[in-house]
Amino acid sequence: MKILSLLLISIMAISMNTMKDSIYDFKMKDIDGNDVSLSDYKGKVILIVNVASKCGFTSQYEGLQELYEAYKDEGFVILGFPANNFKGQEPGSNEEIKQFCTLEYGVEFPMFSKVSVKGDDQSDFFKYLTEQSNQDFEGDIKWNFEKFLISKDGDVLRRYRSNVEPMSSDIVDAIEKELN
Repeated sequence: MKILSLLLISIMAISMNTMKDSIYDFKMKDIDGNDVSLSDYKGKVILIVNVASKCGFTSQYEGLQELYEAYKDEGFVILGFPANNFKGQEPGSNEEIKQFCTLEYGVEFPMFSKVSVKGDDQSDFFKYLTEQSNQDFEGDIKWNFEKFLISKDGDVLRRYRSNVEPMSSDIVDAIEKELN
């Protein structure tokens, strides 16, 4: 009986340590391999995007950078997460991805190390994001350049599929509403 009690206590402790209540509970590696606590972004409106360098939507980097420049001084940030989950469209190393984003699109918003956004090896962070309720939809990411709009409180407000352009009125209006 004592062993069973200890086992239950251990399981509960492990569960409590792995439960995440907000995006601020996660630490991720930036594109240079440094640990970044997402709590560093508390109080900001965040757009999280799974990106890829060899995708039909790769040109959205341009719109993402434009969006970032337009609102970064008002408390907005974009977090880019390269992923190679869809037809090998992000094959490069973190260094190659960083170089591509900087040289081709002048990306200045924070970029993170490559992650898996779906499947058996899905990162805990993207598992968390895809399970959160919001007014649009939940579930698996279908392709590169899906977007998650996060409130100043760390809640998933909206989700946008790949075909929604970063500078679309849908995204811009939602960002402006949350900033005000």
